[in-house]
Amino acid sequence: MTPMINTLTRLPRRQIALLAGFGSLGILLGAFAFQAAGYAPCAMCLWQRWPHAIAFGLGILFALTRFGFIPPLGVLTMGISAGLGLYHTGVERDWWEGPTSCTSAGDGLSGLSGMDLLPSASMDASLVLCDEVVWDLFGLSMASYNALASLAFVALWIWAWKSRA
Repeated sequence: MTPMINTLTRLPRRQIALLAGFGSLGILLGAFAFQAAGYAPCAMCLWQRWPHAIAFGLGILFALTRFGFIPPLGVLTMGISAGLGLYHTGVERDWWEGPTSCTSAGDGLSGLSGMDLLPSASMDASLVLCDEVVWDLFGLSMASYNALASLAFVALWIWAWKSRA
């Protein structure tokens, strides 16, 4: 093994869990930064934030206590986050229908944009639909990136769970 890989494989469980937890904090901070930059979240985007907040707390709790049940909870939490991100990606790409409460496929919303649903054009708040991509990079939306990051965090939590260090 190379020295760097050898060093990484010997990381203590506590550091691995903190890496996963602070990774989730990074995702949350990124989401809030996008929101501050004017990209309002849809309902499904907000759903995806909760597992990251929980995972951050789990990372801190494990670093402080080393309770053995915490890494499996981290795996479960990030698995849920990955699932939500994949589900949201599918809704955005019209692979399947999303909740009618936040998509244009809802009763009477077909063909309408978020602005069409506002009572007046003078309002500065807008309704963000879950099936509309408001930002993408290399063809992947924020929901897609959340799913990928969450899968990486699943791997970190599994590593923390199985690590003997």
